[in-house]
Amino acid sequence: MNSRQMRRHPVDAKPAKQRAIRPSLRASRPAAVGRDSGRRGLAALRPAWLEDVFSELRKVQWPTPQEAWNLTVVVIVVCIAFGIATGVIDFVFQWLLQHVVSR
Repeated sequence: MNSRQMRRHPVDAKPAKQRAIRPSLRASRPAAVGRDSGRRGLAALRPAWLEDVFSELRKVQWPTPQEAWNLTVVVIVVCIAFGIATGVIDFVFQWLLQHVVSR
């Protein structure tokens, strides 16, 4: 091909590369049909989403007891500070209403 043809049709000038597609994307996976076909007894009565929940809970990185205690203390301190701040704001507004509005 000469340069003029390449300028008119640049896609035709270059050989097309085919990208490799991951095997999981080649064909769509079937829905949850037949998912519990091998289970027997009570396990067959359990819904599939419940198994997914337990599977995800196994992946969670749970805090250590010391981390849980530290976070609990932080929550308690923040709640007390928020309660005090709300009380102070309430007191200020109550004082303003009594001394400014009721005159």
